[in-house]
Amino acid sequence: MSALRVLPLGGLGEIGKNMTVVEYEDRIVVVDVGLRFPTPEMVGIDLVLPDFSYLRERAKEIEAIVVTHGHEDHLGALPWVLRELAANGANPPIYGGALTMAMARSKLEEHRLKNVELIDLDTSDTVELGPFAVEMVHMTHSIPDSSAVALETELGTVLITGDYKFDQTPVDGRPADMSRLAELGREGVLLLCGDSTNVDRPGFSPSESLVGPHLEETFARCEGRIVVTSFASNIHRVQQVMDAAYALDRKVSLVGRSMRKNVGIGRQLEHIDVPEGLMVGPREIDDLPDERIVIISTGSQGEPLSALRRMAYRDHPQVELREGDTVVFSATPIPGNERAVNETIDRLYHIGCEVVTPRDAPVHASGHGYAEEVKLMLNLVKPRYVMPFHGDFKRLRLHGQLAEAVGVPPENIFKGDNGLPLDINSRGARFGEREQAGMVFVDGVEIGDMADVALRDRRMLSADGIFIVVATIAEQDGRSVADPEVIFRGVPFLDEAGKLIEEIRATVVGSLLHAAEEEIREVDLIQQALHDDLAKLVYDRLRRRPMVLPVVVEV
Repeated sequence: MSALRVLPLGGLGEIGKNMTVVEYEDRIVVVDVGLRFPTPEMVGIDLVLPDFSYLRERAKEIEAIVVTHGHEDHLGALPWVLRELAANGANPPIYGGALTMAMARSKLEEHRLKNVELIDLDTSDTVELGPFAVEMVHMTHSIPDSSAVALETELGTVLITGDYKFDQTPVDGRPADMSRLAELGREGVLLLCGDSTNVDRPGFSPSESLVGPHLEETFARCEGRIVVTSFASNIHRVQQVMDAAYALDRKVSLVGRSMRKNVGIGRQLEHIDVPEGLMVGPREIDDLPDERIVIISTGSQGEPLSALRRMAYRDHPQVELREGDTVVFSATPIPGNERAVNETIDRLYHIGCEVVTPRDAPVHASGHGYAEEVKLMLNLVKPRYVMPFHGDFKRLRLHGQLAEAVGVPPENIFKGDNGLPLDINSRGARFGEREQAGMVFVDGVEIGDMADVALRDRRMLSADGIFIVVATIAEQDGRSVADPEVIFRGVPFLDEAGKLIEEIRATVVGSLLHAAEEEIREVDLIQQALHDDLAKLVYDRLRRRPMVLPVVVEV
């Protein structure tokens, strides 16, 4: 019997860019194709994708891509993955819930990708994909149509939970299908790959349905305009905001492209019910009294180009915040985004806005289960092996400890890493040889494995600026034949620019004279000597390390 391989390409040791390869009998099903957003030191980078070189080399072995739900960290990399696979002669079908596929379709249209087969897979259906029988199991999360994925093979069943919580009173009235999870447990689950995001939080997560009344209570205390920011994909939260606004006789305006797009999709699929006359356009906001308007906006994570961020910096073309407005953050920062969120909040206070966060009032409920829900999942499906997913290394370790606490033998718990495959056969399970995995950067419209030196250069330029020095030398003897030209941009604390520039010119002439006396004629060596001499001078004068680019021209 063939071995079963589960290879995480993203989502382990990090929050985001979830992507998993499940391989059996030389056929592959990919579960999730997520991305994550860049950290502050990734200067100029727009998005971070998983390194899917492993798939590029095996493109024609891919039976399908299955997406658990429509969040960017599970769906966002789809256009780039499909484009690369198509270049290698493969065009696999994409499976997921109706809302997930509608979001995927919208995303592919933006990237002008056509002839992609997107298939709605209901949670009651099973589809045969080569040696796999794939079933979606309904779960609750902060977006409708969230599912776990069960992949049945002759060797056994792999259950990948996706993101989940066990909400007993969800907004749409559809709790997680615990009975099907228990059935899978009785039938036998070979491997459980479970969400680890909130394993460090004890107890059970609060129900999403508790947020609605608290939003209404918060709105009732506000005298001026209200701006609510949340994930654009959190359609249930948008519905709750609309319900609270309607109850208090306020109109609602949607601001942010992704917010408008996702609400439109949600209305088409009847996940959102908008009362007649509730909605107004962004241009109508100023026509209404302040106490009659609620604005639902993107930007809960402090994203640089998001609607709320632009409002906070008074750069939004349609909404100008002012003293007396209240901004409600109905979301918590994704780990790594805390700084951007705090900067946005501080700018809002500077304007004079009141700010309400989940610390101030229960206006948010996490879509990820806490420790007791993780244990409940383990007890329902009774897996033989456990591989914690979706979390940094701390959370993966804690998830392993919870599995051990409910009776999973320690030797059957595999705390892995991106690129480290788990190989399972009839004799047991063990980690295989590491495969290529890591990050691929999106810079504008280009993608690639950006070298560390490029990011280091960008950080240097952003922090300390650049000096460009053009030196003209005689081809015969290498001596300077014209005054060096000095150009600088973004160099801080350059109050005495004239004096320093003269010192730079003198240093250039001296360095060229030394090179001529040493009979150094190679331009590369002359430029290196100039760089070293100038960098030392600039650091001595400014105590900064701007980028120094010497250019030598022979005449």
